[in-house]
Amino acid sequence: MINTYHSSMASLPPPLPPRRSQVLVKPQVSSAGRSKTLLRSLLGIVLLHFLLTAGGFIFLYYTGKTETTPQLSGAGYLQWDMKHSVRNNINYYHNSWLTALQPGDYVVFSRVTFSKADPVKPLASAVKLRHGESAKETVAMLAYCNLDTSGSGSNPQLCTASMGEVMSLERGNQLSLWVEDRSLVDYSRAATSFGMYKL
Repeated sequence: MINTYHSSMASLPPPLPPRRSQVLVKPQVSSAGRSKTLLRSLLGIVLLHFLLTAGGFIFLYYTGKTETTPQLSGAGYLQWDMKHSVRNNINYYHNSWLTALQPGDYVVFSRVTFSKADPVKPLASAVKLRHGESAKETVAMLAYCNLDTSGSGSNPQLCTASMGEVMSLERGNQLSLWVEDRSLVDYSRAATSFGMYKL
C-alpha cells in the first residue's frame, strides 16, 4: 500500500551536506624519486670537488711551481739554465739538483725529448733523489722511449720520455734529471723540461 498522506506544514529544506575537513597529506616520494634526488646531489658534489681541485692546481701552478730549462754539459745529470727557470720556494745546487726548502707533497714532472738514437743503449731518463748534498742518490722515477732506427734518416726522428708523480719530500731533499747520454737530447725549451711544485 502506498502512503499518500500530505501534511499542510511547510516542508523543511534539505539538510546541508557535511563539511569536508581539509587534511594536508604529505605526498609520498617513490624510491625512484629519492634515487634521482640522491644522484643529482652526488653529481653536484663531484662537480664541485672537481672545480675546487682544478682551481687549486691552477693556483699552485702560478704560485709554487719550479720549472727549469736545460743546457748541455757532458754525460749524466742535465744542467739547467737558471736564468730561464721559474723558481718559487725551491733552491738549486750546482745547476743540476733542485732542493726542497719546505717539507710536504710535491708534484714532480719531467719531459726529455731525444733527437738521436743510441744503437746499443736504450733512450732513458731518470729522476734521481737524494736526502742531502752528500747523500747517495736513488732512482725515484724512470721513463723510456724508442726511436725507429730502421728508416732512411731523411726525416728527423724524435721521441719523448715523460714522467710525473706525487712525492713526499723533507726539507733539504734534492731531485735531479739524469740521462745516459746528453748528446742525444733535444735541448729546446719546449722539448725538455723538469720541475716540481708543492701541493
